Amino acid sequence: MTELNIKIMIPNKGIRLTMGLVLLIVVTACGDAPMPKPRGYFRITMPEKKYQPMPDGYPYRFEYPVYANIEKDKDANAEPYWINVAFPAMKAKVHISYRNIQKNFNTLEEDSHMLAYKHTVKADAINERYFINPDKKVYGVYYEIKGDAASRIQFVVTDSLRHHLRGSLYFNVTPNKDSLAPVVDFVSRDVLHMMETFEWND
Repeated sequence: MTELNIKIMIPNKGIRLTMGLVLLIVVTACGDAPMPKPRGYFRITMPEKKYQPMPDGYPYRFEYPVYANIEKDKDANAEPYWINVAFPAMKAKVHISYRNIQKNFNTLEEDSHMLAYKHTVKADAINERYFINPDKKVYGVYYEIKGDAASRIQFVVTDSLRHHLRGSLYFNVTPNKDSLAPVVDFVSRDVLHMMETFEWND
C-alpha cells in the first residue's frame, strides 16, 4: 500500500498575514457585550428672568414672567377670576382657580391638600414649603411633587377670611422627570416669585 503525504501549502506571505488578522479579530471580538448609551435630551435654552405686573380687574395680583401670558380659563366649569399663566415655549401652564371664602375655608383647604396628594401614586415624594406674609395677609403652601406626576408644582394662597387661591403647574407633554427636570426647575422659580409678590386687591 502506498502512503500518501498531504501537505497544505499557503502560497505566499500575504495570505498568511490576512489569515492572522482574521484570527486576531475573531479572538478580540469575544470580549464584553457593548453597553447601550444612555438616552440623551435636547438642550433647552431658557430665557432671561424678568417679570411684569399682571393686569387689573382681579381680586389678587402678582408679578409673572415676560415670557408668559395671562389667559382667561375657558373651561366650562371655570369660575370668575380663574386664569392660566401660559408658558408657550415650554408647553406649560399654571392653572389658577380663585374662590371667595363663605364659611367654607376648611373645605377649600382640605380640597387643595387632597388635590396635591392625589399625585402620590406617581410621585417619589412631596415636599411642602410654607409662606407667611402677615403685612399683606398672605399665607400659603408650596407643594413640590417629585417623580413622574402629571403636576409637579402646586400651591395655595389665602388670607383665611375672604380669599382662597390655588395654582397647579401642568405640561402639555408626557410626564418624564428626567427630560422635564430643567424646565420644572426653571418654571418653579417663576411660581415662587409669583407667590413672593402676591397681594390681595381689597
